[in-house]
Amino acid sequence: MDGFKHVTGGVTSPPGFKASGVKAHIKYDRKDLAVIVSEVPAAAAAVFTTNRIKAAPVLVSSRHLADGTARAIVVNSGCANACTGQKGMEDALEMARITAGCLKCKPDDIFIASTGVIGQQLPMERLISGIKDAVKNLSRRGGHDAAEAIMTTDKVPKETAVSFELDGKTVTIGGMAKGSGMIHPNMATMLAFLMSDVNIDSQLLRKALKYAADRSFNCVTVDGDTSTNDSLVILANGLAGNRRIESEDEGFQVFRDALTEVCSTLARMIARDGEGATKLVEIRVRNAPSFADARSVAMAVANSSLVKTAIFGEDANWGRIICAVGYSGVEVDPDKIDIFIGDEKVAENGAATGFSEENAKKVLEKDEITILIDLHLGDAEALAWTCDFSYDYVKINADYRT
Repeated sequence: MDGFKHVTGGVTSPPGFKASGVKAHIKYDRKDLAVIVSEVPAAAAAVFTTNRIKAAPVLVSSRHLADGTARAIVVNSGCANACTGQKGMEDALEMARITAGCLKCKPDDIFIASTGVIGQQLPMERLISGIKDAVKNLSRRGGHDAAEAIMTTDKVPKETAVSFELDGKTVTIGGMAKGSGMIHPNMATMLAFLMSDVNIDSQLLRKALKYAADRSFNCVTVDGDTSTNDSLVILANGLAGNRRIESEDEGFQVFRDALTEVCSTLARMIARDGEGATKLVEIRVRNAPSFADARSVAMAVANSSLVKTAIFGEDANWGRIICAVGYSGVEVDPDKIDIFIGDEKVAENGAATGFSEENAKKVLEKDEITILIDLHLGDAEALAWTCDFSYDYVKINADYRT
């Protein structure tokens, strides 16, 4: 999209938002609890995991956002509060109640999220103390602390923000995400929190979020596992003062595209920070019959363990790529498929090109790699992001609980 610019910051970049990240000592001696607050009631929308086993915070938050409004988000790392029975539901509700009490709003105005080990109960005494501490430390400078507090196996915090003009007003969207393993799309990917000062109807906010998710978080995969806790939420407090977006007009499209850019940037960060990853891989599919077909092909390649291990080994095994295209479920013509690894054309019309293995290996030695697949069947295109599979992925997940 033209007309937006990346700016420094994250969730507190838009006016009217404060955040903090503190140590609640849930599992580690590091920041592990974050609170983000809008100074005024905000329009809210979210998408959640489609895993049939949903964590307590997902169930509670989906109810709280039913009216399309929210004031704050509270999120902890270190414990997912998933598969924790009735006690887990009670604890999730208590997180909302305590946060609401500190902020003097209703529990239904609080979105809650948790990430970490499945099957363990939250240490509520420490968590409640952490919530109170986080609310006391809220500030416009607290966005980075919040981004650090939601990390688990992430190596780096993930934040971004953009600004753009709408009706002569400057609108900002800021976001943060966490995700490194158990990353696979189904409405959302791990945890992502977006804030904006745009003035927009909550139903259209939901529509824009779904559009952006389908082109970003639903196009990133690390290991093919969909979490019980995946949540993506956006709050829009309207303080930019733009004419309220109430229809799918040009203003809506500008906002939607800017939101997609923010989500895509965070999605790339997640793929780049995949557990044990040494390379970021972007899969481009072009000239497909439809966007859905293009995305299906891209995700089939991105999810292939054989493709991902070949990339780790810097082996230009394009046969694994075209194999994944073939089982993607999309009606393709094998005699029309071209495949590029970087600038090196490795397959044309479904057959080998006699490419230079040496040149292809040089491409695969890079930290960021692009695979382009041209189906020659239409004019739709899609992107997907993944990473390689290394020895360290197994090591990280072999002892995750300990």
